[in-house]
Amino acid sequence: MKYSSKLSDGVHILAYVDICQDGDLSSNAIASSIESNPSLVRRMMARLKKSGLLESQPGKIAPKLSRSASEITLLDVYRSIEDNHNLLHVDEKTNPKCIVGGNIQNTLRRAYDKVQTDAENSMAQISLQNIIDDILSSNEKKQAAK
Repeated sequence: MKYSSKLSDGVHILAYVDICQDGDLSSNAIASSIESNPSLVRRMMARLKKSGLLESQPGKIAPKLSRSASEITLLDVYRSIEDNHNLLHVDEKTNPKCIVGGNIQNTLRRAYDKVQTDAENSMAQISLQNIIDDILSSNEKKQAAK
């Protein structure tokens, strides 16, 4: 199974833009931090801009958050970045003549809908500022340990 890291990368981009606002905010610099490629970063930044989380000006390398980091939630980023907003997916190809295969899809959809709702409610409680604060705190601890 392939896992998506789009949410992680989207949060990374926004945190980088906020933390490094006085530094190099080029897609090359951000891609280096993510260990990705600049074109992927530009595409993700375009999605973040389209969803109203990031601002930028043509011809100027100075992206910034469109609102305070405390007002941006993981759910906001998730909805901006992920193409398919469902965390879990039901196998649509099951044997309808089997008691399990014929009934599992609807049963799992109900269960997965609950998981989705619970996850989205949790993501709505975590702000980008929470993430940024933890990044900065972790960095301070690393520096102090040296």
